[in-house]
Formats: sequence, C-alpha cells, structure tokens
Amino acid sequence: MLDKLISITSEIYSTQYPGAEVIFLAGSVVRGESTSTSDLDLVVVFKHLSCAYRESYFYKNWPIEAFVHDPQTLNYFFRCVDRPTGVPSLARMVAEGIEVPVANEFTHILKQLAHSSLQDGPPKWSQQDVDNSRYGISDLVEDIRDPRSVAEMYAITTVLYPALADHYLRSQNLWSAKGKAIPGRLHTVNTDFAKRFVDSFERVFAENRAEQVIAIAAEVLDADGGFLFEGHRLEAPQSWRIE
Repeated sequence: MLDKLISITSEIYSTQYPGAEVIFLAGSVVRGESTSTSDLDLVVVFKHLSCAYRESYFYKNWPIEAFVHDPQTLNYFFRCVDRPTGVPSLARMVAEGIEVPVANEFTHILKQLAHSSLQDGPPKWSQQDVDNSRYGISDLVEDIRDPRSVAEMYAITTVLYPALADHYLRSQNLWSAKGKAIPGRLHTVNTDFAKRFVDSFERVFAENRAEQVIAIAAEVLDADGGFLFEGHRLEAPQSWRIE
C-alpha cells in the first residue's frame, strides 16, 4: 500500500506541483494507522512562494490535504503558528514524511528544521496558564458531578477530554495533541495513564458514569495544586475598552 501511495504522490508532484522541490507524504498513511476514510497529508515545498496556503481536493478518489510552503514560511509555521498552540502538526509531518520524488540536501535541511523545532518543545506554561487550565477543568468537573441530563453529561465530557489531555501534557512541558491524535500521544508518553484515561471516558458513554473521569481529573490536577475555584483571578488587558 505504501508503494502505491508514494506512486500517487509522485503523480501529484508531476501534475499538481511541477515546480515544487519536494512533497513530504505524511500522516496516518505513513504511520500505518490509516482507515478507509483517511486522506493523504502532503507538505509541498517550493523554493519561493508569495504566501503559504492549504488546499483540499480529490485526486483519483483520494482526498488530499496539501500544505504548501517555501522554507521560510515553513519555518515560520513551525515557530510562530504551531509552537504557541503546543501542537506541532506541521513539524511532525515534515519530520516523519517520506520525500517525493527523492531525498536530497534540500529535504535534509527541511527535516533538520522540523526536528529542531520538535526538540525545542512547546513554550513553557506560566503559572497563570496552569491556573487558568486548572480553573477551566475544575468548572467542567463540577458540572459533570451532577448533570441535569445524560445529553448534558455527554456535552461536558467532550469538552473535558481535550482540556484534560492538554493539561496533562503541557503542564509537563510536553507537546500536546488534538482530536483523534490525543490517545496516541498519551500512549507515547505514558501507556498506563493513556489506558486509564481512555477507559474513564469510555465509561461515561457506555455506562453514563463519570466517577472515573473525575478521579482522572483529580489525579492530573493534583501535581499543580488540585481543583481551583476560590481565589482565581484573571484580569483583562487595560486596552480592552471602547470610549
């Protein structure tokens, strides 16, 4: 299958981006985690562009997500767009990607940029960042302790899932993840915790029980002082006013 995808990427290189220096074939298909609905994630790099862009289309029935850059825009997205979010999506695609049509000195430099960004890690959370996260999670947990309906419990749980995973990772100064990548990222960091995390949320949807999720939340926040409500203060910038 991988050989077929590389062949398709070569065709896309020739027909869609003939002036590009390289395409990095990345994402779940490269990691062997694809499903029947997975798209092809492509990072297309030219020597120079007026601006970076992203485009989506079908090629021979394959859904394509193309992230089109030159080295300068790529480095900007690594450092100034993705890094502040704590989720290194583009850097990871380049670092893990397969070079099409060939690996060369140019692609080696780009991979070095990606690996350097990944090694630097995300921006360290300030105490205010930690406390804001604790407060947000605490508020969600209070709502899930005694929800007014099962539908409300499900709604709260879906918000709590990424918030709790993000706190667990970012509070340890680790790269975070979003969406479907969260379980895999947690598994990479701590297999035992990842299993208990996933099991606790499955219990909510399978049995309408939130006790395990609340226990996981308490465990995650304990290292940073536990649940937070009383005394939390968040000031708006002084410039936030209209005369």
